[in-house]
Amino acid sequence: MTSILATGGSAAGSLIGIVVYIAIFGVAIYFLMVKPQKKEQQKMAALQNSVEAGDSVLTTSGFYGVVIGVEEDTIIVEFGNNKNCRIPMKKAAIQEIEKAKQEL
Repeated sequence: MTSILATGGSAAGSLIGIVVYIAIFGVAIYFLMVKPQKKEQQKMAALQNSVEAGDSVLTTSGFYGVVIGVEEDTIIVEFGNNKNCRIPMKKAAIQEIEKAKQEL
């Protein structure tokens, strides 16, 4: 205790410096890792909510198919040329969407 008082409080100053470095590191982690991940999640959620019947989709498992039905949180996807291969799946399984061409 005597040595801290004799040095004029440099231990408290170094403690404040460490706290400032930790705060700067935390802010850097937020802007370099957390914020871009949240932005990507919002982008994927918007993409998954924009799916409509007739759209071609790529699933996270690598299958290409055509959406034939859309419900609240599930879609029905038709795979391949076989019209009997219809599989219900979660919207979260969609990785990419190619919108159906609109006829004028």
